[in-house]
Amino acid sequence: MAKQNIDWSSLGFGYMVTGERFVSNFKDGKWDDGVMTTDATVTMSECAGVLQYAQTVFEGLKAYETCDGKIVVFRPDLNASRFKDSCERLEMPVYPEEKFIEAVKKVVKANADFVPPYGTGATLYLRPYMFGSNPVIGVKPADEYQFRLFATPVGPYFKGGAKPITIKVCDFDRAAPHGTGHIKAGLNYAMSLHAIVTAHKEGFDENMYLDAATRTKVEETGGANFLFVTKDGKIVTPKSNSILPSITRRSLMYVAEHYLGLEVEQREVYFDEVKDFAECGLCGTAAVISPVGKIYDHGKEICFPSGMEEMGPVTKKLYDTLTGIQMGKIEAPEGWIQVIE
Repeated sequence: MAKQNIDWSSLGFGYMVTGERFVSNFKDGKWDDGVMTTDATVTMSECAGVLQYAQTVFEGLKAYETCDGKIVVFRPDLNASRFKDSCERLEMPVYPEEKFIEAVKKVVKANADFVPPYGTGATLYLRPYMFGSNPVIGVKPADEYQFRLFATPVGPYFKGGAKPITIKVCDFDRAAPHGTGHIKAGLNYAMSLHAIVTAHKEGFDENMYLDAATRTKVEETGGANFLFVTKDGKIVTPKSNSILPSITRRSLMYVAEHYLGLEVEQREVYFDEVKDFAECGLCGTAAVISPVGKIYDHGKEICFPSGMEEMGPVTKKLYDTLTGIQMGKIEAPEGWIQVIE
């Protein structure tokens, strides 16, 4: 199939309407078979559960064209599993994991002409999501739901290379100890908007959230997990019940241990020890790793030895190895890559 006539190199990380998307509805206690449609609009009641009480969850993953011309998706089974956990926490009917993966494959195949060519740095971003669709005025779960999955081509998260960013220690809390921080719910992101807008106004790229209970331990940013490198080359990531289990972070930890032979550790990370790390990065689907060069803490600065010019050496190895796996240049662990036939 011929590619769309798009200037792939100029794409940003934004939304573009593509050919088809998948839609399935839950009604009378069961999911229908779902359909592919060219209609990019959603019509619902003014009193829909999602509009009244924010009953919505979502996922994010990507499809790539590999160096040998195949179209693949990266670990969609983990997105399906995390989506299930999110649904259960918000009292929403679980969209079956096998149907989730099937929908991913259908949407990618239907929009194969929107998958950016290998080497452009662009990818096809996939957004599965679900929301309460019937009228709900009392505070309770909706009875009807819609699951949708659309695709949009996006450019590389970093234009001109992954330059280290500057972040600040946030004065707001991202998630309560027994709240919803561990699931991918829209409400978690809504509450982070004021904090990120404030950070941007103050000249920072992102926020570092500390744990809400003691404000002594590192949690995550508004949309990514932290990854630290010790001065002797160990990889450390924060552990908490209110951190979203990033698929990228889990993949990087495996790569560090099994491909690069590095020691890895997931544990509570106290903010007081951050100054002693050699490198810092943010893990997520969009950028894989965003290097952090500096953290601002209420008038004090923590500057990492890796500096503000480029990724630290260990972070760079992690980035190159994982993207090499995704793009087909490095052999992937079994089950990580699903080819779209």
